[in-house]
Amino acid sequence: MLKQDDITPTSIIVRDTNFKPPRTLSSWLIGHPLSTADAPHQTIGKAIGLAVFASDALSSTAYATQEILVILAVAGTMSFGIVFPISIAIVLLLGIVTISYEQTIHAYPDGGGAYIVARDNLGEFPALIAGAALLTDYVLTVSVSIASGVAQITSAFPFLYDFRVVLSVGFILFVMIMNLRGVKESGTAFAIPTYFFVVMMFIAVGTGFFRLFITGSLGTVVEPPEMEMLGEISKITPFLILHAFASGTTALTGVEAISNGITAFKEPRSKNAGITLIWMALILGTLFLGISYLAKEIHVIPSESETVISQLARTVFAERGTLYLMLIGATTVILIMAANTAFADFPRLSALVAKDGFLPRQLTYRGSRLVFSSGIVTLAAIASIILVIFKASVTRLIPLYAIGVFMSFTLSQGGMALRWYKIGKLKPGEEKSERGSTLRPVRGWPIKMVINGFGAVCTAVVMMVFAVTKFNDGAYVVLILIPTLVAVFWWIHHHYKGLAGKLSLDKVGTMPPHHARHRVIMPVSGVHQGTLVALRYARILSDDVTAVHVVIEPFESEKVRKKWETYGEGVRMVMLNSPYRLLLEPLLAYIRDIAQQRQPGEIMTIVVPEFVSNSRLTAPLHMNTAELLRGQLKRYPGVVIIDVPYHVQE
Repeated sequence: MLKQDDITPTSIIVRDTNFKPPRTLSSWLIGHPLSTADAPHQTIGKAIGLAVFASDALSSTAYATQEILVILAVAGTMSFGIVFPISIAIVLLLGIVTISYEQTIHAYPDGGGAYIVARDNLGEFPALIAGAALLTDYVLTVSVSIASGVAQITSAFPFLYDFRVVLSVGFILFVMIMNLRGVKESGTAFAIPTYFFVVMMFIAVGTGFFRLFITGSLGTVVEPPEMEMLGEISKITPFLILHAFASGTTALTGVEAISNGITAFKEPRSKNAGITLIWMALILGTLFLGISYLAKEIHVIPSESETVISQLARTVFAERGTLYLMLIGATTVILIMAANTAFADFPRLSALVAKDGFLPRQLTYRGSRLVFSSGIVTLAAIASIILVIFKASVTRLIPLYAIGVFMSFTLSQGGMALRWYKIGKLKPGEEKSERGSTLRPVRGWPIKMVINGFGAVCTAVVMMVFAVTKFNDGAYVVLILIPTLVAVFWWIHHHYKGLAGKLSLDKVGTMPPHHARHRVIMPVSGVHQGTLVALRYARILSDDVTAVHVVIEPFESEKVRKKWETYGEGVRMVMLNSPYRLLLEPLLAYIRDIAQQRQPGEIMTIVVPEFVSNSRLTAPLHMNTAELLRGQLKRYPGVVIIDVPYHVQE
């Protein structure tokens, strides 16, 4: 064991780097890299926040009514009259969920998604279920919204129907690139189309009600498409009504997005996020009810060849004129932009899960534009594969949709109810810190507990209804996928936890004597047993050893500093600040600078600690920085590169 008497003073050198990333094709495509110091300036206000985090929920008005009608179609057109009562029930559920999440936003100002709430209040396993459900939902959000947007295009231009898969994948790539440019820039770009859609929808609904109640000239759909039914003709039954209700609850997907993205808002974050949530719910509820009522009155027919919105628009605006094309265009854009909500939240959630050790840690690293680039690219790839498999069919994708989000709703609201109960047990002035928030006594906690508890019960009932009524339609896929994802989470966590135990510094002996031969530089990303093995080898080579750590995340680097002061055996460490979160470039610049100052005949040795996994299955879970360094340093004359592998049996 390392004794306190053996610890020698360690010099820590902080050094700034002047290296700035050059302009490349990537910077032209997604923008010039942003410094870490720019992070506070990348936050957004309520208006932009509505475009970023509410586009998914708002876009559901374009297909939620249609999905209700698709189910009711098996009972004939006479059953379409109950679409409005079903819509009222869904809007009431929307109100319950909105009030519940408004409380969550203020309770978790640093982000209160289902994963965090469940982790703090229900435990690790429920949190993983919530995380798996949400990640699945975000993937399906991209798939459904893009497919629905393309369906609007093919409704207006039928000759494009055969190219719907290609168009869908192309739109996913476009949204991916926009999100790689950063939250603020993508939100600003999408704000105008979002509000244009809202205005056009209110114009369409308002015009429809004016022609229906004032002039009486609305009429019905002219030359409606042929009705497509998912099953044989049957009667209106409670099961059919519940089935239609479950399909319509897709209107609620995206409600949680704001609570996940609180940190993206300007201060006061909770207040701005809460107001944005209420705006979203009011707009969504109003438009959804209006569309459902008018759809019933004009006798729209659910069909994949022409959407409900298209039939409504050409009826309200009298055929396919300018206003019709403007509405279809706005609807197409908002549906494609709905994927933006998932692109904003999926990377954040995956980074949180990865930070807890349940997903590959590469997902926690922010890219050049201060966004979690790996998560964004991963989401785009998975969603594209799903669209190809399901041929961009909204009707085929919808049964997979929404069950995951209602599962996360239930866990989140259940966790909040338990949180209020714990707060009720606190004494006046007492505080209790948890991982995601701090518990403090709050007035009216029983009412808040009842609100969240009631919300949990409601969403749990809807989840069960959805699972039963949509099981044969494909919901079983999600019910299998979520447990599978949870199992993968545990496998990854077990790997990281086992590895951390084997790299632990708890049982470390003193270093043996060494002999000076070279000037040695040793890059250090973290301090563990593998690092100390490399340090032991470096000190054998020379007395002149310099450890170099590139500061990407100051909080993590501070941990490295403290560990090095304890275990570094007096070897100096240079801390290279990297404001653009680059790893190789600052390190290479430092080595080049030292190499230029060498004495004649002096050999510089770069000792690279390298973790080597003996399992091919777990090797991709680790960054191979040693390979990257070798590829760059082998071009430097007079520089010797030595890998010091550290093997861990897995």
